[in-house]
Amino acid sequence: MAESQVETHDLVIIGAGPAALTAAIYTTREDVDTILFEKGVIGGLAAITDWVDNYPGFPEGIAGLDLAEGLRKQAERFGADIRLGEVMSVTDEGEYKRLVTTDGDILAKAVLIATGSDYKKLGIPGEQEYYARGVHYCATCDGAFYREKRLVVVGGGNSAIQEAIFLTRFADKIDVLVRGDTMRASEVLQHELTKFADKITVHFNTTTDEIVGQDGKVTHVLGTDTTTGKQVQFDTDGVFVFIGLKPNTAFLQESGVTLDEIGMVVTDGLLQTSVPGVFAAGDVRSGATMQIASATGEGATAAMTIRKYLEETPEA
Repeated sequence: MAESQVETHDLVIIGAGPAALTAAIYTTREDVDTILFEKGVIGGLAAITDWVDNYPGFPEGIAGLDLAEGLRKQAERFGADIRLGEVMSVTDEGEYKRLVTTDGDILAKAVLIATGSDYKKLGIPGEQEYYARGVHYCATCDGAFYREKRLVVVGGGNSAIQEAIFLTRFADKIDVLVRGDTMRASEVLQHELTKFADKITVHFNTTTDEIVGQDGKVTHVLGTDTTTGKQVQFDTDGVFVFIGLKPNTAFLQESGVTLDEIGMVVTDGLLQTSVPGVFAAGDVRSGATMQIASATGEGATAAMTIRKYLEETPEA
């Protein structure tokens, strides 16, 4: 295909979660030619979150799917072109960035990476079945559902200990399951943990083998004490898994975009990456707070930064 025939746009947004859709609302309202590529679910993790209780403006909370659908409709009302497809690579060609997609090659003056991150999963029976109905990956999002309840937290790193401590605001009893014989969490956090001995019990050398429920609710977790080889059971109302994040950035390996040690996109304060004209927002960005409200705010910031970039970039 001749270069003159390659599909060309002002902005391609990779992803269609809250950050991406918010950015599209802003750019399309100002007549920036914008398309979005989403290889999974429009709305991202928000769309598959059962209930969102901490998004501003919804005093009674809102179903994640409804929030995502509202963002989608708003973006499309202003002219956003949302496509189900995948971007396999991004290459900087100067004025334009070349994206290899399932729709063929596309050229864009600017690119917004908003592909989000996925929580690492245990991959055990019951985890998927009870997702958002007793199995969670965000204490800030879902901890308040477990006031005066019993919980299991899986993980021994910084995030697991931070989130376990946070969950003491709600839960009466928390069992922390650590696969190894020591924690990976910092000494400072481990010291902080000792202040919550009345609520938190740490179980070392304990695997998490199965999440069991009844009548649609989680009832207990089965594990193995690796020092004895015996099965152990922890009665619980919910399970919070904190074994790390996996950013959706594999397609950027040859792009020149700088990633941090876990693969998240590094940006400056204006959400510009190391490649001019390529920006990032939301849960894929290094330092993100993993909250929907933050993601939408970053989407708006990115949109305004991109608009300025396009205005200041001379035409070929």
